[in-house]
Amino acid sequence: MQPISTSQAMSDQDREITATVLRERSRLGGFIRRRVADAGEAEDILQEVFYEFVQAYRLPEPIEQVSAWLFRVARNRIIDRFRKKKEEPLAEASDADDYDGADSAWRLDLVLPASADGPEAAYVRATLLEALQAALNELPEAQREVFIAHELDGKSFKEMAAASGTSLNTLLARKRYAVLHLRERLQAIYDELEME
Repeated sequence: MQPISTSQAMSDQDREITATVLRERSRLGGFIRRRVADAGEAEDILQEVFYEFVQAYRLPEPIEQVSAWLFRVARNRIIDRFRKKKEEPLAEASDADDYDGADSAWRLDLVLPASADGPEAAYVRATLLEALQAALNELPEAQREVFIAHELDGKSFKEMAAASGTSLNTLLARKRYAVLHLRERLQAIYDELEME
């Protein structure tokens, strides 16, 4: 009897995933295409986002705001693409002091709208950068370090656990508390700016 319910749950889950992809595909694709000139790259990013969604959706902890989650992942994938393109010319000019983790404002700067996109984007950029920095500074140091290492530096929890000697579950809990704090702290600003 248990295999039947597991099979049924999986097919229900697959239906929910399919419904979400169909519902969000057009809007999310438009969001990506407005930021990525190459149609092929835009489609690749869209597929990466949906792949991540399927992986995350099957985890035990549910995604609370699916649409917001999808747009956040899309924005991160777009930033990752631009970072990779810009890394080569900037690698020679980079200074090791820039990567010490003491000041994360430069990293946060990468996830915001470009100032060159006009006065509205410049305003949104400045407002979010200031709020994000303030919210990050409010976090306990251990939570802030895990959040920055995972979200902004792209380190895996396994890498962090190996480097620090801290258990994986402790790192996951720290990240979760950081995300909850940042979400609560920044929600009013996102609502006010009507972020996509």
